[in-house]
Amino acid sequence: MELKLNKFTKRFGDTTVIKDMDLTVASGEMLALLGPSGCGKSTTLFAICGIHKMSGGTLHFGERDVTTVPAQQRSVGVVFQNYALYPHMTVEQNIGFPLKVQKLSKSVIKAEVARLAELVQIGDLLNRRPAQLSGGQQQRVALARAMIRKPDVLLLDEPLANLDAKLRLEMRSEIRRIQRETGITAILVTHDQVEAMSMCDRIALMKEGKIVQLDKPENMYANPGTQFVAGFLGNPPISFLPATAGETLSLGGNQTLARPSTLDAQGDIVIGIRPEHFGPQHGTGLEGEVIFVEPQGREDLIDVRLDNGGAICAILPSGEPVKLGQRVNWGVASERILAFANDGSRL
Repeated sequence: MELKLNKFTKRFGDTTVIKDMDLTVASGEMLALLGPSGCGKSTTLFAICGIHKMSGGTLHFGERDVTTVPAQQRSVGVVFQNYALYPHMTVEQNIGFPLKVQKLSKSVIKAEVARLAELVQIGDLLNRRPAQLSGGQQQRVALARAMIRKPDVLLLDEPLANLDAKLRLEMRSEIRRIQRETGITAILVTHDQVEAMSMCDRIALMKEGKIVQLDKPENMYANPGTQFVAGFLGNPPISFLPATAGETLSLGGNQTLARPSTLDAQGDIVIGIRPEHFGPQHGTGLEGEVIFVEPQGREDLIDVRLDNGGAICAILPSGEPVKLGQRVNWGVASERILAFANDGSRL
């Protein structure tokens, strides 16, 4: 089911939070609304499910205009951050509750609960209550309950925020598997760029109530439209350094880098260098001192303070002989350098 927001506007009193937003989510697509706190992503989600009334614009599910349709009459399934399970009900009763409200027969409800429980792999937990479940198990119950009505759209509001690191990793792949198997159109709201990049077909990156870039995760990472986008995506984050573009890129302190062949600008700019594009494997060019080494198992994160006063991060395979205080002279993959004007726009 295609979802389409046209000129969506939301005001709270005299404050306009979102103005004239256009967004289309293709049928069967999983899209992330990504951005920092307060950017408007949850407000958008709540407008789609009907919790918030739209101040302007239209919302369509396929050909159906649902702009003014009450929340309970919209075909949406919602999974909230806190799961919102009924503590006095069993897992089976929680999952089947939406169908019970529709007054379907017990046999139909039981069959549908069994189908969803198998899909989310909790068939052996149906007689337990929420307090007897782990966070990941509760998340699966909430997901099954949201999907049992076979909604047109599945909405996920920070669904992994309350899980530990291992469970987050597991549930990322599980939610994506379920979404792909069912073919449901889904929207994920998150501030975690790793979740957005690993789970979704496209990302709508928001800032101050606007979508600043809408793209596939790999395209957005490799070709960010602004310095804000480049800085938001990537873990560890990109390093930004002031530079002067001439025949080479001058970083001050007698440090220079080769100029990317695609760069047309001259004068003062800001360059962005991702950690995987800086290190001894790229030759020499930037001299400095290692000020931080963070082992992460397969790889180490290395922070280098450059002689010109700037700082830059590198990712190296674990076991590389790099120590705190060590002097280094490492290079950069010049064609992977990102360049930005001083206003943050991409050059």
